[in-house]
Amino acid sequence: MFNNNTIQRFTGIETPFYYYDMEVLKQTLGACRDASLKYGFHVHYAMKANFNPQVLKAVQAYGFGADCVSGNEVIAAIENGFGKEKVVFAGVGKSDREINDALDADIFCFNVESVQELEIINELAAAKNKVAGVAIRINPNVDAHTHHFITTGLDENKFGINTWQLNDVADALRKLKNIKFLGIHFHIGSQITDMEVYRSLCIRINEIQDWFEDHGFSVKVLNTGGGLGVDYYNPDTNIPDFESYFKVFSKFLNVKPGQEVHFELGRALVAQSASLIARVLYVKNGQKKNFLVLDAGMTELMRPMLYQAYHSIENLSGQEPVGSGHLAEDNQSPFTINRSPVKYDVVGPICESTDCFRKDVDLPQSYRGDLIAIRTAGAYGEVMASNYNLRNKVQSVYSEPIA
Repeated sequence: MFNNNTIQRFTGIETPFYYYDMEVLKQTLGACRDASLKYGFHVHYAMKANFNPQVLKAVQAYGFGADCVSGNEVIAAIENGFGKEKVVFAGVGKSDREINDALDADIFCFNVESVQELEIINELAAAKNKVAGVAIRINPNVDAHTHHFITTGLDENKFGINTWQLNDVADALRKLKNIKFLGIHFHIGSQITDMEVYRSLCIRINEIQDWFEDHGFSVKVLNTGGGLGVDYYNPDTNIPDFESYFKVFSKFLNVKPGQEVHFELGRALVAQSASLIARVLYVKNGQKKNFLVLDAGMTELMRPMLYQAYHSIENLSGQEPVGSGHLAEDNQSPFTINRSPVKYDVVGPICESTDCFRKDVDLPQSYRGDLIAIRTAGAYGEVMASNYNLRNKVQSVYSEPIA
């Protein structure tokens, strides 16, 4: 991702910022599109992963739909060219305003997470003399074998409807006249790399769709959700294996004539396209610990502090020829600097002890002003940024000129 010209360009840009490699993004989007079309699958981009306008523009250009989890995401999807017939609206706590906005936009489908939500959507749709398409989000109780903070398909999670509630769902669907049942929806978690998990999900989907059909419902849509993980340890080498991912569903999902299979991928499409670029503010050398204090912190990238997420960290200045770019302490003449490996805790400037990206990171000996890249930050990075401590909004820089 980073060549000498790119690194040289960074030296003239105020940090911190997100750097988007648009070529990596396009390669990833193309690989997903080609693999999904092979099986006739429908892919909706999970906008919560990244709603940077240039990212949305690129995703939309590859023909994907949009998976939204707020009313504002629904509006943004349509404003950025995603056809309303490809927009789905999920979320455990949709407000009346958000539901009304989505009804006004005539979106394809609401992914519904409770019987009460079904009743509210029906009531609001009736007031507009409309019929809302819905898919029922069901917890299949399949363990995603991922971090417990990003597991969503077990019985104890707040999301979705448990299987023991299905009779109540069926009763509601039969009596609510402004609801059109389209299908069933699942999402069991994020950062899943074990394909056996998806095989188990397929088996449960087959069982649950049979239950609905046995109770008189025609299932048009099988929405399997998303959650496909990426390789955070090797940011330059591995685009997600979309072919193996879709192949599992093609092999084990019982798709009946006329049914559509939908996916909601976010992280897998955008994570590897961006890095957070920061500068070293201070180097603190201790007897037991060495610290690199960056000008980026949890206000720019929350994932490591929120759920102990791993990101590869690189010293871009440490890739320069020895003696280039650093001045002696009198700021008068270049000097040869030591780049021997050192272990650092890489931390941010925020007044919180948890503001630490990683501990004991092996890096070249680092200096004030060095450029640091925190890799694979294109998903749940910029979108989760805050202005805590009254910090400035993090900026974005792109590898290609933006029209």
